[in-house]
Amino acid sequence: METLTTRRLNRATLARQMLLARDRTDVVTAVERLGGMQAQEARHPFTGLWTRLEGFRREDMHRALHDRLLVRGTMMRATLHLMSAADYAAFRLTLGPALAPAATGRGDLFAGVDLDRLLPVAHALLRERPRDFTMLRDLLQAEFPEAGDRGLGYAVRTQLPLVMVPTEDRWAFPRTADFAPADVWLGVELSRKPVEELVLRYLAAFGPASAADAQTWSGIKGLRAVLDGLRPGLRVFRDERGRELFDLPDAPRPDEDVPAPARFLPDFDNLVLAHADRTRLVAEEHRGRLTTKNLRVRATFLWDGSVCGTWQVERRRDTAVLRMTPFEPLPGDAVSGLTEEAGALLRFAEPDAATMDVRIERP
Repeated sequence: METLTTRRLNRATLARQMLLARDRTDVVTAVERLGGMQAQEARHPFTGLWTRLEGFRREDMHRALHDRLLVRGTMMRATLHLMSAADYAAFRLTLGPALAPAATGRGDLFAGVDLDRLLPVAHALLRERPRDFTMLRDLLQAEFPEAGDRGLGYAVRTQLPLVMVPTEDRWAFPRTADFAPADVWLGVELSRKPVEELVLRYLAAFGPASAADAQTWSGIKGLRAVLDGLRPGLRVFRDERGRELFDLPDAPRPDEDVPAPARFLPDFDNLVLAHADRTRLVAEEHRGRLTTKNLRVRATFLWDGSVCGTWQVERRRDTAVLRMTPFEPLPGDAVSGLTEEAGALLRFAEPDAATMDVRIERP
């Protein structure tokens, strides 16, 4: 059985995530190839696609959302994701068992919540017209006074397939967005594709990977048995620590010496969330620096394929500053390459700023 080095795994994942070279594909195809994009905040997928696609324009995303070819809704790990409409319709119900604990495992929050009664009422209210959750919780509280409004809202958000309604806001969604039932918004009945198909899509986007990796990404348990069932049609490798990894036979696995350019990833990017073992992307001693105390996953930058630090944009009046905080001192060629890429990102993210600056903090 062939052993893949950590650096070879790095290049394989970067190739599939369109981070070795920008791709020229359309936004819908890109989102499908990426296995969806986590979208806790509306602007993050815009940055994520800018860094992966040649000539990406903000209006391309707007058009796909308004044409209902892309949707933003709860998916893997009970978090908001940007998905193609086709993938959402195919896999939202597949993820049902993984999402179910979100409405049962939080103690007193769900006291008095009866899902069998609640979900049809919520669907009818949102079918009548899209509503934001402040309005929806008030309506549900009046219907179910025995339950708390927060428990009612969270149960609906995680258990009822919903999508957010796009607007003309800069990042396509306001801070407080309206929600609509997915079947109504898309005009199709949601299907339930086999979990095996979801696992194969994961491998295409993030492989080679272990069962633990696939479970970390999807939130679905018991995937070792699923991968064992798929084994005859897969390539099987080992990593440098002897762990078994699965992959699609024809998926890209570039040589480890393939160059990897400077790249900037937004907050919550799936690249740094989609594996249980993340050493192919970030050194173990730095992993804790990716997440804040309130569990926000920081925006990161890559040099030579590895996560080397975090970044943020600060906007004050007409001045925009992109500030990088490396984990360790950067070599000279990294400084120039990252500064050039950061300047291009600032021009995309803050096009109306009169002054732009890139700064690198001391580690």
